[in-house]
Amino acid sequence: MDMTTVDRLPKQDRSRATRQRLLEAAVACLAEHGWAGSTVAVVAERAGVSRGAAQHHFPTREDLFTAAVEYVAEERSQALRALFPEGAQGADRRAVVAALVDLYTGPLFRAALHLWVAASNEEQLGPRVTELEARVGRETHRIAVDLLAADETRPGVRETVQGLLDMARGLGLANLLTDDRTRRDRVVAQWASLLDAALG
Repeated sequence: MDMTTVDRLPKQDRSRATRQRLLEAAVACLAEHGWAGSTVAVVAERAGVSRGAAQHHFPTREDLFTAAVEYVAEERSQALRALFPEGAQGADRRAVVAALVDLYTGPLFRAALHLWVAASNEEQLGPRVTELEARVGRETHRIAVDLLAADETRPGVRETVQGLLDMARGLGLANLLTDDRTRRDRVVAQWASLLDAALG
């Protein structure tokens, strides 16, 4: 490794750390303040970086927020897989259902929801969020299939897994208004029973 490479590494590490701080701050701002209250300047201040540094990494507001939701979605996917390192063999279906529901009850879902609402009114944002949501949805579906040991070659199994994810999203929406943990726990238990019957 030559000296120019050595000299570049700390700067690259700093740049990566700045980018990560911006992404995390963007999701937090979106979850707390919604689209209207989440500007690049607000995110930069929260991340502790200059507005110029933020715009160096993300030239537009749309770039910043779509990247932020995608980044945190990837982090959550990795965390979900890490909860069940043995995969389907070691996973209890009720625990898997509960973990999937948890994906839709935290700040990531709240941030994504604000992004979806903004995308319905912002011409530049719409196609990007639609594509992002499709990608995140496919990844979540793949993880669910793996963790539930679902055989999608069997009729109705794909739709059953998708129904679980749609139900989880609905519980996430309900959770935005009230903490409905007791009812949610009963629904999770019921879905785990239904999945045992449907998936074998």
